[in-house]
Amino acid sequence: MAILLAIETSSSICSVALFHDQQLLALSELQIEKSHSSHITVLINQMIANCNLSMMDISAVAVSSGPGSYTGLRIGTSIAKGLCFSLNLPLLEVSTLHALASAQIQITPQAEKFLFCPMLDARRMEVYTCIVNHLGEEQFPIKPVILSSSTFEEYLVKQPILFFGSGATKFQTLIGNHSNGIFVHSLPISAKYMGAIAYHKFNTQQYEDVAYYEPFYLKEVYITSGTKLS
Repeated sequence: MAILLAIETSSSICSVALFHDQQLLALSELQIEKSHSSHITVLINQMIANCNLSMMDISAVAVSSGPGSYTGLRIGTSIAKGLCFSLNLPLLEVSTLHALASAQIQITPQAEKFLFCPMLDARRMEVYTCIVNHLGEEQFPIKPVILSSSTFEEYLVKQPILFFGSGATKFQTLIGNHSNGIFVHSLPISAKYMGAIAYHKFNTQQYEDVAYYEPFYLKEVYITSGTKLS
């Protein structure tokens, strides 16, 4: 039996979950801005206690790797690495975009007929995105994209695509009622979507190097004297 702790801090939502193998045991979330650093360890400890478990029962820690909020990813990674160091646990990386896509694939009837495009808002008309098929295989790699009315047209002319995530709405305003563009607006970022990918990586021992692991920020971080990181 594997008990996996998942930490998702790539957005304003502070989210942690426990999985028995890939089955969700518990979920704890706060949708309070800038709550990550002050609340995440409390959420983890209370959730584990509520399941009548202890930290010694944890088999591995999965952390959302991004892309997303620099500060949020930094906090989640620090907590995950600290737990792995202190408890001698393996560290698992789960892409924020792939976790969202996996969740949408699981709830989509006849998923093999579609491509799946998670979009995370990166301000203005930019998103962090990728396209995967129903097996989770990338058809378009993770990268920042500046949206226009012709974005992903080469994919849309061939196959229906489901668009979802915090950046999908602004893309819908650009392409309108495209016959192959389907928009889903009820799938927020959450640690509860990390289970399937984390469990697969745990089973296949796709562990990260705890000492050198860093999140997938996607863009370089520019820090000025007026930038606050907490």
